[in-house]
Amino acid sequence: MYSDPKDCLYCTNNETQKSLMIEICHLRVSRVFLFKEQTYHGRCLVAYDKHVNDLNELSDEERNNFMADVAQTTRAMQKVFNPEKINYGAFSDTLCHLHFHLVPKYVGGPDYPGLFRMNPQEVYLSDAEYQDMIAKIKAAL
Repeated sequence: MYSDPKDCLYCTNNETQKSLMIEICHLRVSRVFLFKEQTYHGRCLVAYDKHVNDLNELSDEERNNFMADVAQTTRAMQKVFNPEKINYGAFSDTLCHLHFHLVPKYVGGPDYPGLFRMNPQEVYLSDAEYQDMIAKIKAAL
């Protein structure tokens, strides 16, 4: 399945995107977002900055830069939130724009051990709490 960039929430920066996540920054070849639903404290998302459907469509250099952005983001998440593990999800079943969900998991926390839920819609924070998390992630990046 391939999607049209005109319909892509990452390419259009539409209201759906803004309702789900807050942009933190731009790295080498991607944008980093804080997921608003915070059942998994510190959950972020890294999206490739051009409309690419799949990791295998990138050149070696593009792929290496994207994965460096993913690794840089998870290092920052590890430093700021100290999870037991970070799960990586790259499904793109319904939205074909290359992106990785980065989901911190904590011993005794939701769904540990096991698969994370895409959007449990259980934990939302105040604007001040989101901004505090973003500031800490930016400082660690």
